[in-house]
Amino acid sequence: MSERDLLLHVRIRRALEARIRTGQWGPGTRIPTEVDLCEEFGVSRITVQRALRDLADAGLIVRFRKRGSFVAQAVGQHNLLRFTGLLIQGPETHGDHRVISAQVLPAQAARLRLPGVPGEEAVVQMERHKIGADGHVMNTELHVLPFRLAPDLLQQPLGPLTTHAYLRDRGVELVRARLYVDPHVLDEVEAELFGLPEGTPVFRWTRETWTRRGEIAELLEEIVPTRSDRFYVETDLSGSADRS
Repeated sequence: MSERDLLLHVRIRRALEARIRTGQWGPGTRIPTEVDLCEEFGVSRITVQRALRDLADAGLIVRFRKRGSFVAQAVGQHNLLRFTGLLIQGPETHGDHRVISAQVLPAQAARLRLPGVPGEEAVVQMERHKIGADGHVMNTELHVLPFRLAPDLLQQPLGPLTTHAYLRDRGVELVRARLYVDPHVLDEVEAELFGLPEGTPVFRWTRETWTRRGEIAELLEEIVPTRSDRFYVETDLSGSADRS
């Protein structure tokens, strides 16, 4: 997908998400067909499908074969397994990224220290904020990757970029990701950013991603306030019953 198509898909996703979050499209509302959306926005069907897939991945809509797409009954539910998914293409959660900074620096100067990476080795550090449809900061992200695995990262469109997909596209074989969830309290700067009182308890998520060679591919830290969104993990046990 070209950069132009990528920007079009982001614009469509924003517009449709706004209709959902403002209540214009309530729970259960049927989304216009792909053909109708193509005509409305003047884009290709592939671009519309990408926007709808991102909305479905974010839990905002549900899609049924031959029936169409509908606004989810419970908006704002997110599967935590997407944060460790090594094969996902779209963003882990809904919303747009605001890139705060992106730079190459020695590992010892990075805000997160990559396990097993010498201090003098170059790394890429990228800080982004996830922005909701209302314009408020939903969470902060801090990514650190070895420069040797991501030498052209800073030349990519960093707003819509998903790091796992980027690494895979470069031929990096990812085999394992682990997510840690820890308690955290907001300091003065973080509190002002989120519009919450200093000392508010929130979550700090840390994701480690590893290659088949046993090397760290990325360290990601997110600060996530406990707002109305809900996060869950779901396991399908139907296959186990069939084998018993």
